[in-house]
Amino acid sequence: MSHSPLVEIQRYPFSREALDDLRDNAFAAGNWPLVYVLSDEKHRRAYIGETTDTLTRMSTHLKHDEKQLLTAAHLITSEYFNKSATLDVESLLIKYMAADGQYTLLNGNLGLADHNYYQRDALYEEVFREVWNRLIAKGVVSRTLDHLDNSDVFKYSPYKSLSFDQRQGLLTILHELTNPGVQNIVVEGGAGTGKSVLAIFLFKLLNSEDHQINLREFSDEEAEIQSLLASLRESLPKPKMALVVPMTSFRTTLKKAFKHVSGLSPNMVISPSELTKEHYDIVLVDESHRLRKRKNLGAYFGSFDKAAATLGIDKHTCSEVDWVCLQADKAIFFYDEGQSIKPSDADVEVFQRLKSARGSVTHQLLSQFRVKAGQPYVEFVDKLLNGRVDEGEVFAAKTYEFEVFDSLSDMVSTINEKEEQVGLSRLIAGYSWPWASRKDGEAYDIVIDDVRLRWNSTNTDWINKAGSHREVGCIHTTQGYDLNYAGIIFGEEIRYDPECQSIVIVKDNYHDRTGGQGIKDPAELKQYIINIYRTIMLRGIRGTFVYACDKALRDYLKQHIPVHVTNAAMPEPLNVVELEPYVNAVPLFDLQAAAGDFGALKDVSDLDPTKHQNWVAVPTGVPVHKDMYACRVFGESMNRVIPNGALCLFRSDRGGSRNGKTVLVECIDSIDTDSDSRYTVKVYESFKTEDEHGWRHTRIQLKPNSYDDIFQPIEVTDQEALQYRVVGEFLCVIDQ
Repeated sequence: MSHSPLVEIQRYPFSREALDDLRDNAFAAGNWPLVYVLSDEKHRRAYIGETTDTLTRMSTHLKHDEKQLLTAAHLITSEYFNKSATLDVESLLIKYMAADGQYTLLNGNLGLADHNYYQRDALYEEVFREVWNRLIAKGVVSRTLDHLDNSDVFKYSPYKSLSFDQRQGLLTILHELTNPGVQNIVVEGGAGTGKSVLAIFLFKLLNSEDHQINLREFSDEEAEIQSLLASLRESLPKPKMALVVPMTSFRTTLKKAFKHVSGLSPNMVISPSELTKEHYDIVLVDESHRLRKRKNLGAYFGSFDKAAATLGIDKHTCSEVDWVCLQADKAIFFYDEGQSIKPSDADVEVFQRLKSARGSVTHQLLSQFRVKAGQPYVEFVDKLLNGRVDEGEVFAAKTYEFEVFDSLSDMVSTINEKEEQVGLSRLIAGYSWPWASRKDGEAYDIVIDDVRLRWNSTNTDWINKAGSHREVGCIHTTQGYDLNYAGIIFGEEIRYDPECQSIVIVKDNYHDRTGGQGIKDPAELKQYIINIYRTIMLRGIRGTFVYACDKALRDYLKQHIPVHVTNAAMPEPLNVVELEPYVNAVPLFDLQAAAGDFGALKDVSDLDPTKHQNWVAVPTGVPVHKDMYACRVFGESMNRVIPNGALCLFRSDRGGSRNGKTVLVECIDSIDTDSDSRYTVKVYESFKTEDEHGWRHTRIQLKPNSYDDIFQPIEVTDQEALQYRVVGEFLCVIDQ
């Protein structure tokens, strides 16, 4: 299927001598707005920018201490580009390339304040998708946009656009950091108001060198922020900082995100008890409503007492809030009273005293970012759980899927469908069932009619665990995370009394051992459980589905929630004077002629260059290794990235995570109808589960990436896995 290209990407050497070559590019020479990626393939560093004066901008970069060491320039051009579009593409590239992880970016904090321009939604979303696919073809990036959209590295990247609300919060924090009279800053905001994004953006900003900071998105506020940063640098040139995250699971996730960001490291993300090891200039606390006091701590009692003793404070009267205040010259608490979900959480009164204390300031975040239905949905959930919804009021939003189910089986099926379509779709339940499967892996925890389910099999980073969509998460493994879709199971601990027309709690059916012990006031327990359901109902970005075990509660929800109805450019050929095996050339294999075993690709590093006749040149600047090879790819199923008949560079499969990457697969017992060969190139996605023998694939999906929607994914079950073998990872298109 032919496709008229929306963009072109051309690669040039990045050097003073090569500037003349840029003059032959009509877009560069004609001062047309374009986007560029400067890179160094050897040291895996890159810089992304946009300009209307390419030659001058490249000359400037060649004088820069770091950027002059880069070796290649990719110019991204399009007749559809205008200044707003190139700013948008530049911003998106920074966000996605940082998450892709192929390169460490030299860019500082940079994003764009949200703005609209002509045909942004109608045209430029497809333009950026084509930019990204062509960069995959060039080998500059490796993973698909759909895969990255669901990755925590992307969600918690500091390269984010800040809303007006968040920008005002940033200004407030910077002002108070430079104010010697302020020690504590409390940033309040409900679930989904962007507290974590602001915390990570600020953390990266304060850990960046001045020349790495680009604040163009702040327009009128840029000069003020630069002035505040300069003032802060005078007193704290290199502040000693930590990001405290109380919840183990979310802390593990943020450590992974920090690992992929230049200037940050996982050991900057710490637990509250680690505060006792050293004093800090600045401490940020995300999810600070989960800081604890000495109550219902279980196995954590010992660590809590030891930390309190180390700090010289009374273990019976202190909380982890006190630890932060003692160990930080400046402390920033990101706080939501409504997400305090168990009696071990520090009391609301502790934060009230903190906010009213001398040397403390408070700032409010109000805008809703997670849930596409926005603040009206948040307010509706609060009214729904507290019995304040007007009679006859039903919440509906065109941009959000919100449904109540009569059948848990149907809701489980719907979540599984959403997982296949967009990923990050999970079941979450109130703690209404004991965790039997913790000790007996064969046991089921939640049995409702014909549905049998198990609780989350890990407490650490469960959201991202393979196969987690077939389990049920609880508040402790989902708080702080974003999901595409959340399926909420209201358990037997929460019911509805039609006579008094209010939600009631059955304490005997609440099985969170540390969540209910020691609570004598029923109203206190009810508030914790209401907070739990409010929190988990605000996890879903695209939609929330609800099922209630109690029929009266289900009938109440059906009065106010819609009821589910069961029934969806090619690079120029390179002129290489002489081919040198494994220096500037790799062996060429003919996939269509390879009717027998593909053993030569199993370990191409063993190939004897003197005995192999067909070699092809690799693109200039690409480091050559002995596990690389080339072959021509036929068919239209990958034409967003690989044109029919294009010559492509691959390397032997090295194992590890292939999810989101484009791979070459040998079909042992079949012929791929698109390529007319036993070999197919597709985007790899795997779904795994864990049993007593360890991890295993339950299903593999080989997905097309085509402008033509006639191509469908190849589903490979565990039993069929031996019929397919990944023999290579796609690196880039060499030529057509």
